[in-house]
Amino acid sequence: IVNLRHFSFRWCVARCLSDLLLICHWVCVSVSHSTDFEVHRNWLAITHSLPVSRWYHENTSEWTLDYPPLFAWFELGLSHAARHFDPDMLLVENLNYASPSTVLFQRLSVIFTDLLFIYAARECCRCVQDQKGSRDVLNRPSFVLAVLLLWNFGLLIVDHIHFQYNGFLFGFLLLSVAKHLQRQHLQGALLFSVLLNLKHIYLYVAPAYGVYLLRSYCFTQDNKDGSVSWSSFSPLRLLALGGIVASVCALSFGPFIAMGQLPQVLSRLFPFKRGLCHAYWAPNIWALYNTLDKILATLGVRLKLLQEAGLPRASMTGGLVQEFQHSVLPSVTPSITLVCTLLSILPAVASIWFRPRGARGFLRCLLLCALGSFVFGWHVHEKAILIAILPLSILAVENREDAGIFLVLTTTGHYSLFPLLFTPAELPIKVSLMLLFTIYSFTALRKLYSGRGSLLRPLESVYLLGLVGVAFACEVAFPLSPWQQKLPFLPLLATSVYCSLGVCYSFLRLYASLLRPPGKPKQP
Repeated sequence: IVNLRHFSFRWCVARCLSDLLLICHWVCVSVSHSTDFEVHRNWLAITHSLPVSRWYHENTSEWTLDYPPLFAWFELGLSHAARHFDPDMLLVENLNYASPSTVLFQRLSVIFTDLLFIYAARECCRCVQDQKGSRDVLNRPSFVLAVLLLWNFGLLIVDHIHFQYNGFLFGFLLLSVAKHLQRQHLQGALLFSVLLNLKHIYLYVAPAYGVYLLRSYCFTQDNKDGSVSWSSFSPLRLLALGGIVASVCALSFGPFIAMGQLPQVLSRLFPFKRGLCHAYWAPNIWALYNTLDKILATLGVRLKLLQEAGLPRASMTGGLVQEFQHSVLPSVTPSITLVCTLLSILPAVASIWFRPRGARGFLRCLLLCALGSFVFGWHVHEKAILIAILPLSILAVENREDAGIFLVLTTTGHYSLFPLLFTPAELPIKVSLMLLFTIYSFTALRKLYSGRGSLLRPLESVYLLGLVGVAFACEVAFPLSPWQQKLPFLPLLATSVYCSLGVCYSFLRLYASLLRPPGKPKQP
């Protein structure tokens, strides 16, 4: 039997080669760059050229620094390497500067920081139990998981074509999850604390971490009926956790607290004036809510129940990042989304308190917190769906029902990222990459659970086939139609609404699997 560890180096080489191929293609022949290139170039310039006291006040560019301080320190470190490629990229006044050397450095920096993600994927694979006696390495759960993580379509296009450092950040998340699966809870807590101070979007899953560590680490024993044994509470363990969180936050925020700039930093991290939805609606409940509002307004005008002149301007379908008012339905405020989010994750966090199921129960709760925040959150970015997709890969190779949910969520969530790459030159790239990943996911998971029935229910298969029709309409038919000039937001609307159904459905199915009483047989 071939030891899977022999393949770890090959995974690393294969992933790096794929990244290098993408880099060569997009540096040499791409005619456009995403706005995130300029965002991170500007942050390199801010942290390199300005004193710390001005980092969160600088606003020469519209792309102001709005990540936590630890990420700013990370950008500062990168800037010292960047000056050897092109020092002009580190000038704050050089807006939209994109020399070949600058683009090359940014691409290489993503590949270099991906090494952490590769290591985290390897640790996650070590947590998966392989089938005894299996000689087919390619059909082992750990190998399938390695491919699902390292070749994840969403991560490839978001980081290596669109451009961001999500692989680096997900490396911390997956490594933290792996440490908890390995019962190394303090290391897992430290990694997550660092992650939160790198990017605050991971507050989505903080409730799962907090409740799990309090229940399963600070309380060391359970009663015979499974309830918490209050006498087993360990103050030392709680102090250890608190010390880890406080130390990381002090290193990150300490200088800004000392300068009296904490309110300014927080105002950048939580800009509630950006509006309910991003420029492209993330596929969540608010996309459906906005669409329903638009339909009711249109019907009201046609039936002469509403006066068109009295309705708010339909800025929510203009593709802009701003506040807007709904026309018919009540407008949604940040406080409403917060309440909806908390209510949506409450059963999940309650379940790991009252009915703990170990580290895998924590992982399922983490997924539900991620999806609950995505479905009901304020100003959600479409890329945040990866916070659920990547960890779900672990459960998908261990449980047949989770594999079916994974196929629905991954296919839907990945397709919802298509609008990030909108030029004709990018169409064959994104279609080819998604087809490769999707075909492998279906084939590998079906083989992994062969002889146990279909992974998908009939309606799920019909829904996923419907994505082909949506893709053809949005990517091929619409650009050739006269509607392109009159209704430019229509393909984004159709993509968001259709994908919202799949994301919300996957959220409900994951909840059903969590709340199902132990021992109750699953539906075929």
